[in-house]
Amino acid sequence: MAPQDNKKPFYTTSNGCPVFDPEAAQRIGHNGPLLLQDFNLIDLLAHFDRERIPERVVHAKGAGAYGEFEVTDDISDICSIDMLNGIGKKTQCIARFSTVGGEKGSADSARDPRGFAIKFKSEEGNWDWVFNNTPIFFLRDPTKFPIFIHTQKRNPQTNLKDATMFWDYLSTHQESAHQVMHLFSDRGTPYSYRHMNGYSGHTYKFTKPDGTFNYVQIHCKTDQGNKTFNNEEATKIASENPDWHTQDLFEAIEKGRHPSWTVYVQVLSPEQAEKFRWNVFDLTKVWPQKEVPLRRIGKLTLNKNPENYFAEIEQAAFSPSHLVPGVEPSADPVLQSRLFSYPDTHRHRLGVNYQQIPVNCPLRAFNPYQRDGFMTINGNHGALPNYPSTVSLNMQYKPVKASQQHEKWVGAVTCEQLPVSDEDFVQPAALWEVLGRTPGQQENLVSNVAGHLSGAIQQVRQQTYGMFRRINNDLGARIEKLTEEKVAQAHAKPAQPKL
Repeated sequence: MAPQDNKKPFYTTSNGCPVFDPEAAQRIGHNGPLLLQDFNLIDLLAHFDRERIPERVVHAKGAGAYGEFEVTDDISDICSIDMLNGIGKKTQCIARFSTVGGEKGSADSARDPRGFAIKFKSEEGNWDWVFNNTPIFFLRDPTKFPIFIHTQKRNPQTNLKDATMFWDYLSTHQESAHQVMHLFSDRGTPYSYRHMNGYSGHTYKFTKPDGTFNYVQIHCKTDQGNKTFNNEEATKIASENPDWHTQDLFEAIEKGRHPSWTVYVQVLSPEQAEKFRWNVFDLTKVWPQKEVPLRRIGKLTLNKNPENYFAEIEQAAFSPSHLVPGVEPSADPVLQSRLFSYPDTHRHRLGVNYQQIPVNCPLRAFNPYQRDGFMTINGNHGALPNYPSTVSLNMQYKPVKASQQHEKWVGAVTCEQLPVSDEDFVQPAALWEVLGRTPGQQENLVSNVAGHLSGAIQQVRQQTYGMFRRINNDLGARIEKLTEEKVAQAHAKPAQPKL
């Protein structure tokens, strides 16, 4: 046996027993049967069978990195959040970017919204920004979310992506029109994670110690400049390098080209929100920046790659309910639904103690009433009582005054969808005009929609043309003309010979 190098660890089984040859198996003779007593073999196989945890239902494919947030501007007049208190203050964070609809092995460059999640390890707890790269979304009624996602995934019979179910939902839920315009423009295929923005989409409340508050939306603007693929480029890179976004982010940081984003907030007082044209709780609407200007607050920089993808990125668990003193959720119904849904999926995917996993663990947490459960690894608070003891529990409670001004809800219980009206097409129409200012962008949107929509049945195609005509009559007519041309071309193709 070669002399042992004391600087190198011994290879062992999971219970710490040294193993002479981890690739050998115990057997009877050279060609005889294996022995069940070989714990090294059984240990390896049993763990291997359990290596995969449930992938995320949405946002399954992603990449991430570590970084920091630095406060650059004083916003103490609207904010009491410790992390944002003091120019130059820095907070460590971890980010994860992702596609939404595809599985874990899908292509990075697919036409899809992108997740933009940041976990800040602040002195007063973890604050998660669970954003997207679009400022709006497809829906504003949370009950529709699982139904909508089903239509964007796979047909339950064929297990194939299905253009008919995709467009059948969107064309009959036309509050989605604004997000559809984003998705089928070149904004739907960003060049890289480094070259896209992040948006809260939802409205939050920044509170003051006296209980007053302002409504805010948060914007992360890329300092690398917005850059997108057109449809042909995105399709090409999907076949040549389906992990392009993942590779680009890792290699940029590895080479010292640390990506950064300048962070802004839009601010409305409660009184301004009441008079605002748009419902500030409607996820399908933006706050026009001409009316609600951006106010800079800081800079986000990513400067360190993970050492182990599974431990640090796959197990990262973000939730909009992970908040800190000074910020509260608004009455946005989709946000309110996400406050429950995200931790619920983490408990399913990672276990009830998911916040004890190192990547998710806050700088400090002391909650001895929360005990036991699978994978309790923090000592389980030792001998401390698990109830509010008057005998031996020595801790204090920090007073936090919830915002009480302005918001008082009184009304009858209702169960209804928010109706679609002409107001839902004002902002999509404005986006169509914006796209017209850059040569080729309107043409790309028409072509992108037609290429996808041509795979749907006639009834759904006709429904969809009507939705686009409500945005802009010329847009709807152009999409119909090109789509039907593509349908006719597909029908004219000779049948493929049977092999």
